[in-house]
Amino acid sequence: MELFSISMEVWALLMFAVLVVALLLGYPVAFTLGAVSLLFGSIFLDFSFFNLLPMRIWGVMTNFTLLAVPLFVFMGVILEKSGLAEDLLETMGLLFGTVRGGLGISIE
Repeated sequence: MELFSISMEVWALLMFAVLVVALLLGYPVAFTLGAVSLLFGSIFLDFSFFNLLPMRIWGVMTNFTLLAVPLFVFMGVILEKSGLAEDLLETMGLLFGTVRGGLGISIE
């Protein structure tokens, strides 16, 4: 049976199965996603395609909209480490504890 005679749906299922097996074996998610994508990319794409990868990564890195993601995570870490997040949640619980749906209001 020829390698590319298999339909794309089967390849997608195979890629998903390899991903799930690797995750169940305990490999970290980031490395597993990268390894599976490089493995299946090398099967279907020419190796010259990977020369364009640094330009694609540079385009994502220079996107100022995505800058908010690590800063938001950093803000959460600062609030958690300083204890402000816990104090804020306890205060909101005292304030809205008797109100129906108070937890939803305090999380907003």
